[in-house]
Amino acid sequence: MARIAGVNIPSAKRVEIGLTYIHGIGSAKAREICDKIGIAQERRVNDLTDAEVIQIREVIESDYMVEGDLRRETAMNIKRLMDLKCYRGLRHRRSLPVRGQRTHTNARTRKGPAKPIAGKKK
Repeated sequence: MARIAGVNIPSAKRVEIGLTYIHGIGSAKAREICDKIGIAQERRVNDLTDAEVIQIREVIESDYMVEGDLRRETAMNIKRLMDLKCYRGLRHRRSLPVRGQRTHTNARTRKGPAKPIAGKKK
């Protein structure tokens, strides 16, 4: 089992798929990394040599923002919006949808389970 960017990559999967387990790397970036290093798409993680794993680790560290740094930057961006008290920041603060979705119905994922309102029944 290879460990890259603090994440254990499953050894039975293809390298391209295994890299997507790292936060911040999707299928397109994983394919790009494999092409840079010259790893065939059908190779499995357990077939990689130690030198190839080190190469992957170096490419990710130098060219991409992943895991903790990416999570920290995202959290800081949201905190900045909330401190500015802009519309998007207020929506984050109130745990409502940020990107213009309706809230009269739906939005249950963001708002949480429905809360009963007293005095509604006849």
